[in-house]
Amino acid sequence: MFSVAEEKSTPGSISTKAPVARAQSANEQSPDEDEAAHTVSREIDGTNLILASPVMHRFMRMVDRVAGHAESVLVTGETGTGKELIAHAIHQSSNRRSRPWVDINCAALPENLVESELFGYEKGAFTGADASKPGLFELADKGTLFLDEIGELQIQTQVKLLRVLDGSPFYRLGGHRKITVDVRIIAATNQDLDAAVAAGRFRQDLFHRLGQFQLRVPPLRDRPEDIVALAEHFLSLKNPGSAFAPDAVSALLSHSWPGNVRELRNLIARVAVESRNPEIHKSQITDAMSGNPVAQRQAASIPVGNLDSMEEQMIIRALERSGGHRSQAADQLGISRRTLSRKLKEYNINVNSADAANSLAYVSLEQQKFFRARIQLAVALKNQQGEEVCVQGVNLSTGGMGVDGLKEPMKFTGLLDVSFPLPDSETIFRAKARIVWFGGEGRVGLRFAVIDPVLFEQLQHWTNNKMKNEGWELPSAP
Repeated sequence: MFSVAEEKSTPGSISTKAPVARAQSANEQSPDEDEAAHTVSREIDGTNLILASPVMHRFMRMVDRVAGHAESVLVTGETGTGKELIAHAIHQSSNRRSRPWVDINCAALPENLVESELFGYEKGAFTGADASKPGLFELADKGTLFLDEIGELQIQTQVKLLRVLDGSPFYRLGGHRKITVDVRIIAATNQDLDAAVAAGRFRQDLFHRLGQFQLRVPPLRDRPEDIVALAEHFLSLKNPGSAFAPDAVSALLSHSWPGNVRELRNLIARVAVESRNPEIHKSQITDAMSGNPVAQRQAASIPVGNLDSMEEQMIIRALERSGGHRSQAADQLGISRRTLSRKLKEYNINVNSADAANSLAYVSLEQQKFFRARIQLAVALKNQQGEEVCVQGVNLSTGGMGVDGLKEPMKFTGLLDVSFPLPDSETIFRAKARIVWFGGEGRVGLRFAVIDPVLFEQLQHWTNNKMKNEGWELPSAP
């Protein structure tokens, strides 16, 4: 949660110890600061994540916010945007970073094996089960389980997954021993799960359970600064010392990149291999694009006798006729929806959906209550004996706040009077509160116990505005 009680180890909290994975000062900026474009490199699981665009700097600050909490995260975005890398970033910046990371592609396994992979099986549970095998949930205990292509899970498996997420123990296939695990789930999909819920392919309760936090990785076409920075990075890996001529940069920026970062990486690799000069020109970029399956698709050019290209074009036409609905397209093609998803990934075909909204992230109503914003203001605390002290407020939520400078916290146990000027207003906020955790050097977390309803409404309005400024999409009022 965005709770005060967890702020000791959460990015953006009053703790001065940053997560291991955080790199340089880009993630330390306040969302209200000028987001001038600058390039930083952040290493995640051995891969450099290049951040050049303001939107990606902002997005990664939101990733860091989410990382310090225990709730499930749903990462969405088009094919090739790097959803798995973002999932790795969440794990690597979390308190579970030294614990196991386990992943599974739900679309890559046959339907009858997904359940046994997730939950394990006992010897003799089915033909070929010659020995017992722990499932991925067991292997990920105390760590993170990444479920890629979560939309491909069958309904019966979704039910079992929901139970585990709710804390219920489970059994291995053929087993009789209850197994309880502590696993954080990060799921990813390029599907429109809202549409899948409406069509009955995905359980609504599981969708809401997974989507306590939803992060949408922006497509490459929405962050042109990253196109150039990434292209230069990929080129330096293949041909150190090479560079792009101005006309090549223009060619890169004019392309829509439907395959996103994956398409860009593959194209630069092709250019680097074929280049004989240190300077890359537009003609080399366009030549490489003409040999790209995505470019071939856009030109509607199908080499005679190339069965793969014919199959690819048939899939595209079926999707066009169905308005992007995968189930309808699969029916037209006479294949299963799972097979269609595999083909879409194989041919790097992107299907636009409602997922292409402009919001970077969505926070549930439950998590909205505990969102905290950074502050710098004086806070007065008074204990039950009438002793009063002035401390520094450093973050604030509708549930409580973090303060610094309380030198004798044991004198302030029990119910306290808290007062401070509410930022961006003339209101003096007053409430009853309790200390819920002690940190070092006078850092403490307070939880509000009694608040006047009018003041609570003003505080909620202020925090909602802060969330919107950061890019979070808020749930609609009931």
